[in-house]
Amino acid sequence: MSYPRFARLLGGAALASTVLTGCAGGASHPELPPAQFVAMQEGPGEEYVIGPLDQLTIFVWRNPELGAKVQVRPDGRITTPLITDMPAVGKTPAMLAEDIRLQLSQYIQDPLVSVIVDGFAGTFSQQIRVVGATEKPASIPYRANMTVLDAMIAVGGLSEYAAGNRAKLIRFDKSSGTQKEYALRLGDLLKKGDSKANVMLSPGDVIIIPESMF
Repeated sequence: MSYPRFARLLGGAALASTVLTGCAGGASHPELPPAQFVAMQEGPGEEYVIGPLDQLTIFVWRNPELGAKVQVRPDGRITTPLITDMPAVGKTPAMLAEDIRLQLSQYIQDPLVSVIVDGFAGTFSQQIRVVGATEKPASIPYRANMTVLDAMIAVGGLSEYAAGNRAKLIRFDKSSGTQKEYALRLGDLLKKGDSKANVMLSPGDVIIIPESMF
């Protein structure tokens, strides 16, 4: 092969490599920082928003007869002693406790009320949705300090044909009112044990896992 022809072929290969690299870089999404090793809480966080069918324990200090264990009805309301059809959905436990306190203050002096969420499903905006090439696509109640690894364990991991390293996370940015996409490396996390691929989740996150084309 002559030198000029070899140079032209080499130059063409380099150009093709540059174009492919540029295309791959343009299609990628930023990655979130690795999650810190903080244990996920068994219950919801302080800012948890009560949803339909949640199980609640309502305690009234020095007046146990006014407390109750109740389930939030599908219409979003609860009924307790002296209080009928109190709206609960969309409130944090602290907000609901304050509303109950105000109602009970008509009957007793300076009531102290606490609300504990025993069993929770969360509102739609509080759930983590995992869809695509996973064993059990599902909506999972968000828990404080929840990570991608926690979510993947809950849905049974990746399916046989999942392209885990091409997965992405969609998150709604309240400050800008827009959705943002982040790259996930689920293959590295679940198959190689790469802890740097584990990231923190936020309420309302959506994890999308595509299938491999091979």
